Amino acid sequence: MILVIIRTLILYLTTVVALRVMGKKQIGQLQPYELVVIIMIAELAAIPMQNTDIPLINGIIPIFILFASEITLSYISLKSETARGIICGKPSILIKNSEIMEDELRRLRYNINDLLEQLRQKNVNNISDVAYAILENGGQLSVILKSQNRPLQPRDMNIFTPPELLPITLIIDGSVIKENLNKIDLSLDWLKGELEKDGIKDVKQVLFACLNSQGDLFYQSKSS
Repeated sequence: MILVIIRTLILYLTTVVALRVMGKKQIGQLQPYELVVIIMIAELAAIPMQNTDIPLINGIIPIFILFASEITLSYISLKSETARGIICGKPSILIKNSEIMEDELRRLRYNINDLLEQLRQKNVNNISDVAYAILENGGQLSVILKSQNRPLQPRDMNIFTPPELLPITLIIDGSVIKENLNKIDLSLDWLKGELEKDGIKDVKQVLFACLNSQGDLFYQSKSS
């Protein structure tokens, strides 16, 4: 039993490390070759876990070979436009100037019901509002509305808004994230002083605190 636990942990950590180095992508954002690598790694890791007669190295080596292959293909597709088109494919235009590209749908075996569903998920109900609908390599549908149907932006009315900052988390569940304070050149004393203005004497009373996009301190106290 101990042997099974140790083998499982080793294979689990090996798989996690390999997938972690491959990068941060959701399943829907993976290129086909990346998805194949993930499926095969999962299968290769499962076999030695189930059968202790198979040497552990027989599962680890193929995982690293697949991992190295994925990194190599990613590097090649990064450097070569031609290779990227072969390895990853190219986006497909499904709607152009409100006209459904029937031949492209047929080539991709993509039916109109799927297209309408994807449009609804983008809050687009009318094909007549669409300038372009592009099926990306990862399977997502990108929708570009006609200019007259796009949401009104402040710049359309010659209103210039100040730039927004990236919100910075400062406290989570009573624990101060000192690394983030250092990044914005603020001290723990400053944070405590700001909280004391509202009667909060201990950071452990705070569930969450951050500097919002306007640079103001936002916090929520714990309920008890």
